[in-house]
Amino acid sequence: MNIAFVLLTHNPDEPAGIERSVAALAVGLCELGHRALIIAAGPGTPADGEGLLRLNSLTLPRPALEEHLTALLADPAPVEREVRELLDGHAVDLVCWVDAVWGLGYLSPAPAGTATALMVHVPRTDAPLYRSLEHRPGRVLTVSGFMVEELAREGVDSRTWAVVPNALMHTLTPPAPDEREELRERGPVRIVARAEPHKGIAELLKAYPAGLGRPLQIVLAEAGFEYWPGMQNDVVAECRALAAGLPGVEILPALPWQEVPGFLAGAAVTVVSSTSPETFGNVAAEALSVGTPVVGYGLGHLPALTGPAGRMTALESGPLVLWEAVTSLLGDPAGYHAASAQGPRQVAAHTPTAVAQAFLDATGPAR
Repeated sequence: MNIAFVLLTHNPDEPAGIERSVAALAVGLCELGHRALIIAAGPGTPADGEGLLRLNSLTLPRPALEEHLTALLADPAPVEREVRELLDGHAVDLVCWVDAVWGLGYLSPAPAGTATALMVHVPRTDAPLYRSLEHRPGRVLTVSGFMVEELAREGVDSRTWAVVPNALMHTLTPPAPDEREELRERGPVRIVARAEPHKGIAELLKAYPAGLGRPLQIVLAEAGFEYWPGMQNDVVAECRALAAGLPGVEILPALPWQEVPGFLAGAAVTVVSSTSPETFGNVAAEALSVGTPVVGYGLGHLPALTGPAGRMTALESGPLVLWEAVTSLLGDPAGYHAASAQGPRQVAAHTPTAVAQAFLDATGPAR
């Protein structure tokens, strides 16, 4: 079967959860013997593979705002025509609009007879979502039970939506117990986050405890899109300024996708300080896969994802309590090693092939 995913912002190693999830799903589909394509806007990059098709009719600035896309698609006919031609030319059986806007779900430019699916990765109840649903996609997919419940609370009929979780594209053998004990005693706290205000990194740094006694290393990555002009620059500048006054704190640049699990494997613990709900939690899943416990606010899908391998706190308790949870966990050898051992089990089912099969089961004719 030939399957295409439309995600205009897709780039190899883009530090964004949706891009990573689609890439992992494509890998799984190929492992199952299918052909997976990703259709994205220009410009191309040297890392583009043969499965990444670039639109000639649409080039995005970097970083792009949704208003940029709205202006560029004031006349959507050229992009719609090119998407249809690509889908026809590659004999695509199923096209998946990866987002209502950035995945062109609100336009749904599928050739007649081509099956369609819509992905909803983030809570949105705006006009583009409802326009996407009005096109009657063959299936609506989301990444967690939290999303089904959250959209229902917002008045969207999500009763028939299917949950297809994200997959882990790169996996490593977790550190051995003696290495893990060494990390518990003196390893760094490591965090991987996109440069967004709601990731809570600045607030976490403002509450940084003087007596932590170990390095804090934060990978803060800028993506190819943002919500308002200068958002990412402002976040990075603020976090760098805060880190400069704190001993042992580093702000690091983005990592290639395949290096993230190894970076997290070398951490005593990771912190997910997002102040709005994580609809899945890619970084948490990668940390769990290598036995690194996760501390975070108990929002969204994060509590269900981490289970006994994490420590969740209430958002209203603030970042000081997050740090207290970190130090408490690190000071509890038995609890720490139990959480570490549980981590890989929490995400064992999130292989590319298993997730790809769940995708096929959800979008196939027998459902």
